[in-house]
Amino acid sequence: MKKVIVMLMLLAPMTAFAQKFGKVNTQTVVQTMTEYGKAQGELQALQKQKETELKGLQDELQRKSEEYDKTKSTLNATKQKETEEELQNMYTKVQQAYQDGQQELQKKSQELMTPIQAKIMNAIQAVGKAGNFTYIFEEGAAVYTGTNVEDVTSKVQAQLK
Repeated sequence: MKKVIVMLMLLAPMTAFAQKFGKVNTQTVVQTMTEYGKAQGELQALQKQKETELKGLQDELQRKSEEYDKTKSTLNATKQKETEEELQNMYTKVQQAYQDGQQELQKKSQELMTPIQAKIMNAIQAVGKAGNFTYIFEEGAAVYTGTNVEDVTSKVQAQLK
């Protein structure tokens, strides 16, 4: 009897250190969120607007460049130089508009995605606490996943609803 009690006392601390691991596919979670769909719609609309603005500038540059090529032989040296400088300035403006548009899209994407990411993280933490998980990893981030790792993706999705 003493041996059984001693064995139980020795095994008790081992069960106290049992760890529970989970994995989650945040891509699957984010794609099912209505907020993500709305954010993607806003980003696509902004991208289309920026592309339209850039196309207008490019068309204007193309038109003026073709016009200059046609009239170049009739212009004096001073007028040629002025026109070439104007074309160079327009080209620089087109490049700057492209860069500004890319930066604005990136900023808007971050602005829209930050609250979505925070909401997902809060849901993962809630699932982790409720399920007494030691760690919840991003699916695919671990090199090896054993059979005792629980996929909590559906639980996180349920937490978000």
